[in-house]
Amino acid sequence: MRPFYVLILLCLAACGGRGGTKKQEDSAAVAVPAVAVAAPASSPVEIRLTEAQVKAIGLQVGGLEKRNLRTSLKVNGKLVLPPQNQAQVSSLVGGIVRSIRVKDGDFVQAGQVLATLQNNEVVQWQQDYLENRSQLRYLEAEYARQKSLRADSINSEKTLQQVENELGVARARQTGIRTRLSGVGIRTEGLVPEAVRGEVGLVAPIEGYIHHVNVTMGKYADANAALFDIVDNRALHLDLTVFEKDVHKLAVGQKVLFTDANDPLHDHPATVYSLDKAFQDNQQAIIAHARITGHTETLLPGMYVEARIQVDKYEALALPDAAVVSSGDEHFIYLETAPRVYRQVAVRTGASDLGYTEVVALSELPQVVRIVTKGAYYLLSEVTKGSGGE
Repeated sequence: MRPFYVLILLCLAACGGRGGTKKQEDSAAVAVPAVAVAAPASSPVEIRLTEAQVKAIGLQVGGLEKRNLRTSLKVNGKLVLPPQNQAQVSSLVGGIVRSIRVKDGDFVQAGQVLATLQNNEVVQWQQDYLENRSQLRYLEAEYARQKSLRADSINSEKTLQQVENELGVARARQTGIRTRLSGVGIRTEGLVPEAVRGEVGLVAPIEGYIHHVNVTMGKYADANAALFDIVDNRALHLDLTVFEKDVHKLAVGQKVLFTDANDPLHDHPATVYSLDKAFQDNQQAIIAHARITGHTETLLPGMYVEARIQVDKYEALALPDAAVVSSGDEHFIYLETAPRVYRQVAVRTGASDLGYTEVVALSELPQVVRIVTKGAYYLLSEVTKGSGGE
């Protein structure tokens, strides 16, 4: 009997050994899929941030923009103010500065008094005007009387001619004095002896901003000296230099985007309104004139600019360069799917210019999207660290 029990025990041990191996194989088969499910390749990568993190990195979102990046002509130019929109204010007569009514940076209307000068010479002009006006009235009456007498053959032709000559001289003198007084801002209509004054008002010939004040209270201001500079920067336009080989690409009405050296990331819109008909001196290039269509307060005459003239109507969807990040050969953008939740989306990039990059999504995007335009590199770093969550 003892050998029989030994055989049974050996069989049970063998069966038990085979059962343990089967469980180990099944367990090993389950472990491999478990790792793949944790981060499957088709699952979208999402990053969740706290409100404090959003504020700390200065995260900003925006939308896709249509931009002309491939078919623009790169040119350089300068911001220019037309001569009729800048003025130097001077006086036809010298005088002591009695009042200054504006300061640098003030906006003034055309005809507004900027300062007053004391000049006694204009007092004499007004006196001469009043005396001549009185004389003129007398001569007009005398001429009418002599003309009537001549009609009745009571006086001689010579007497009438003499009065007519004196009347003509008085009229010419009246016109000359009136013009002189008008030049210093004194109106002669209704001028009476009680209104005679020695102050001359300097008025703004155009509306615009006071650029420079070159007068001091109590100082003598010379005649014809530039006392105020006025500029109207609302009339700023671009003078863009286009070389001979590219002239054929230009046309009036083409759109322009330009940046100035002080703010290269902020572009301004403009439109070509005129093209020169002759080359510039000493170079085979013409000037394309473009009118600025946006806000101009930060732009000043004399600034140099870099511009892109859009020479056809091809447009592409683009984002600011900072919105597109790369990892190896792959490029990504981040969509805001919920407050402080961002999904990584793979894209293909195209042309880049003026701080913008053309993007083509490799998967369909929602019709309305909010895309991270600032802080995308932070989100990429979270993904590469393997966080995938908060």
